[in-house]
Amino acid sequence: MAELSTVARPYAKAAFEYALSQGKLAEWSKMLGLAAEAVSDSAVQNVLGNPAISQEQKVEIIIDICSDLDENGKNFVQTLSEVGRLPLFPQIAEQFETLKAEQEQTVEVEITSAYELTSEQQTKLAQALQKRLNREIKIQTQVDQSLIGGVLIHAGDTVIDGSVRGKLAKLAEAMNS
Repeated sequence: MAELSTVARPYAKAAFEYALSQGKLAEWSKMLGLAAEAVSDSAVQNVLGNPAISQEQKVEIIIDICSDLDENGKNFVQTLSEVGRLPLFPQIAEQFETLKAEQEQTVEVEITSAYELTSEQQTKLAQALQKRLNREIKIQTQVDQSLIGGVLIHAGDTVIDGSVRGKLAKLAEAMNS
């Protein structure tokens, strides 16, 4: 069976192209995110997997949960239902966000540090990353004291490990080689 992301790709691309052509990237991003969250709920998964519930009822449930859907959003849910793809909403939303970020030349960066970063430190990191990645940067921070010091940066598929824990692990690996 094909990987879920492969199956979700044409739907994400179609939704993205439609939203882009209509100037509604933000609205579709919100709608797909909400639908993805709804479909990820265990109770909704049970409903979607229940063969005793008709496809029309499943569509109505998703539309009721995602009350902000416009007519085109409802049609998208209906189309996914007709081909049995409602459970793919999380993958579709994820790929849509990737296409949206690429279009907008932005990247979400997750910075994990051993201690809370000041706003000045966040600004300096954002400026450095913006130069390196040639994109607008949206930062999310979190604290993980097990890093001991330094930061661990995730930007898309790029990982920069400047943590003390990471450096100690590299040192230990080099000494054991």
